[in-house]
Amino acid sequence: MSAVRRASIVAAAVVAGCGAPPRAPGVAVYASGTDLESANPLVTIHPLSRQVQRYALYTTLARYDSTLAPVPYAARAWDWSRDRRTLRFHLVTALRWHDGRPTTARDVAFTLLAARDPATGYPRAGDLAAVDTVIAVNDSTADVRFIAPQPAFPLVFCELPILPEHLLAAVARRDMRRAPFNDHPVGNGPFRFVSRVPNQRWVFARNDAFPAALGGPPKLAGLVIAVVDEATTKFAGLASGELDVAGVSPSMAPLVRRDPTLRLVDYPVLFETGIVLNTHRPPFNDVRVRRALSLAIDRSRIVRVALAGFGTPAGGPVAPEVPYADTTPPVFAPARADSLLDAAGWRRTADGRRTRGGRSFEFTLLTVGTADNALEQLVQADLAARGITMRIRQLELGAFLTEARARPKQFDALVTGVSGDLSLAYLRAMFESRQAGGALDYADFHEPELDRDFARATDARGDADRAAAWRDVQTELRREEPVVWLYHARGVQGVTRRLHGVTMDLRGELATLARWRLVPRDSR
Repeated sequence: MSAVRRASIVAAAVVAGCGAPPRAPGVAVYASGTDLESANPLVTIHPLSRQVQRYALYTTLARYDSTLAPVPYAARAWDWSRDRRTLRFHLVTALRWHDGRPTTARDVAFTLLAARDPATGYPRAGDLAAVDTVIAVNDSTADVRFIAPQPAFPLVFCELPILPEHLLAAVARRDMRRAPFNDHPVGNGPFRFVSRVPNQRWVFARNDAFPAALGGPPKLAGLVIAVVDEATTKFAGLASGELDVAGVSPSMAPLVRRDPTLRLVDYPVLFETGIVLNTHRPPFNDVRVRRALSLAIDRSRIVRVALAGFGTPAGGPVAPEVPYADTTPPVFAPARADSLLDAAGWRRTADGRRTRGGRSFEFTLLTVGTADNALEQLVQADLAARGITMRIRQLELGAFLTEARARPKQFDALVTGVSGDLSLAYLRAMFESRQAGGALDYADFHEPELDRDFARATDARGDADRAAAWRDVQTELRREEPVVWLYHARGVQGVTRRLHGVTMDLRGELATLARWRLVPRDSR
């Protein structure tokens, strides 16, 4: 079956979810490589899922403007107490949940207190560590009280959507990941949830009651997130008009540029990709082996071949656009990798394999299933050249997350991306497994100096102290190499020229979703 035909079949199923074929006017179809993880932001790490939550389904207290400065949103204003230990939010009063109930300060208090609770497993709980309590003064006023004066507006308030207390208060915090709400949500954002078919699509419709104070109803009549995991099918869906937005394989970017009905959107993203190593058992409990793997991987080739140049080789976890990034470049030094492996006891045999004590150096790399695993294959080839056998095991997202988060760690290594979300909270979460239910508990790596640096960064008073502490975190991570960072990504999306108002930047692909507008096929 041709790629175009497969795309047509996928699109037919998607459009059927919007009501009745043909697709209703004004409904945009956005392709996602995997199913959305959840509709509950308290337990979600999947980047697109979080964007759907933030820009479609719910509202946040504040949001980023185009310069990445926080501006009012569901909170029409805020002010600090004189000692900067209380932040008072004044809410937009016309905002309602999609079931008709008003959004109030009680929802704000419920959400922030749940996010702060370790039992919930919110990935950015560290960003709320300074919160003492949250009080609903009245329906439209919420006070966030901190244990110490705060030097700046916490950016987590731009990224954590508010949730409905009346629907989630009865859910035990430890059970939040399994709440039925996660698959059948009730939001208060510009789009309301309509339906979901697991591993196929999520369907949202315009919220015609979205208040004018927040921008009013969106231009689109609806949004469908279609699960399309094959690169060729995504491109064929774009070319046939069945998909309106789709991340494209970098190798297919020239095809998109040549198609007069499409345009290519290339933009920076705070998304860093690396290989998480299980440091709790051999061979990766030896720092010499971890460093050898890092030195053995040709990151420039990965960016050139797997990403067609849409990325930057990574020597650490922080994107170069971030002011406190350590921009030390990665090193590709196969001879040094060989020396470290020799020193660790992994010697070359006559047939080129690395062995120690009669055992070959073999391990399995977990990755999310996809038809395009060029990255994994390039790493596999680099390591094979050093006598290391790496097997690639592909899983669907849910199974991958289950293995990644399990304790004790059973995987050998996994490749994953970490979204910066304009802070290093997600990075810290990778190492915070002592916090029950950690949602990004991958590395489970603790080293006294690293833990102290993380604590300093969290407790720092002032931008200069915070930046210095985060640079120390990066230095320590580079020395210990529990994660072999590979590249800083750039986003590459194909967009139909019928879809107007699309801007993608560091805020994400859906940041301007409320302004997207589809014109008829015969319009110019």
